[in-house]
Amino acid sequence: MKSTVPAPLKSLYAFVAVAEAGSMTEAAETLHVSHSAVSQSIKSLETHLGQALFNRVGRQVTLNASGRQYYKSIAPALEQIGRATHQLKQDKHSHRLTLNMVNSLAMHWWIPRVNQLNQYAPNLDVRISTLVGTFVMEDEGVDIAVIHGNVEEWQDYYCEKLADDELIMVASPELVKGIDCPKTLLEKYPAIIAANDRRKYDWAVWCEANSTSIPDPANNLKFDASIQAVQAATRHLGVFVTHRIFVRDDVQQGYLIEVGQPVLNPHQKFYFACLPSKLKNENVLQLRNWIRREFTLE
Repeated sequence: MKSTVPAPLKSLYAFVAVAEAGSMTEAAETLHVSHSAVSQSIKSLETHLGQALFNRVGRQVTLNASGRQYYKSIAPALEQIGRATHQLKQDKHSHRLTLNMVNSLAMHWWIPRVNQLNQYAPNLDVRISTLVGTFVMEDEGVDIAVIHGNVEEWQDYYCEKLADDELIMVASPELVKGIDCPKTLLEKYPAIIAANDRRKYDWAVWCEANSTSIPDPANNLKFDASIQAVQAATRHLGVFVTHRIFVRDDVQQGYLIEVGQPVLNPHQKFYFACLPSKLKNENVLQLRNWIRREFTLE
């Protein structure tokens, strides 16, 4: 008489993985276990059921008639177990949100405000992600993004403008020393460039608005990231055109001085973005309200 005791879940997951992959090796990779562990689980399951479930030809395995019927019966049930487990884990961490923003914004805007957020919403557990460019939030596990860019690239999401983007010229007090003319500074010191696609128009936009020539490339210092360029500016290495929000604290603390007139950046703005369905989540709304308030105070 065959046993009526349910088979171990481990064996069932191994069975479904092999059935869908057609290979024990691929199934082992999917389950992050060894080939022998999968093979042993299948052998244990077939022994438990008292019959074979696969036809084996070399390294390939295919479901036999009994295996196909068994797969149709248990695969939906295992999927339901997976969904229930995922939901339970989500409920356990219901106050956890993943917020994405570019690294420069995380360093110069987010980190100085962590204490304020903790006072405003002590219940929230916010994790920071620093993915660059456009991406699928659901695939990356991101709940909310503060976008510094073009809203047209995020048409599948709810987007709310937070603020315009201002470009400013900054230099260290040691370099400025009473010089309030950008042209004079650029004649005397190198121009610092953040040489990535998201920053490629910064100097051109600022120089055109301030009636200043774009610096000679031969006298530039180039860095891959804005964070590196800001560091170079605070270390007296040259003059930098960047986004006001990135250097706001450095200017307030006297590490950098603003020179010339600020310029609205036509290529980028700041937006709050999330899936429309996320707006039903009270935690998302709470974080959105705080972010909106902080940008208003800028």
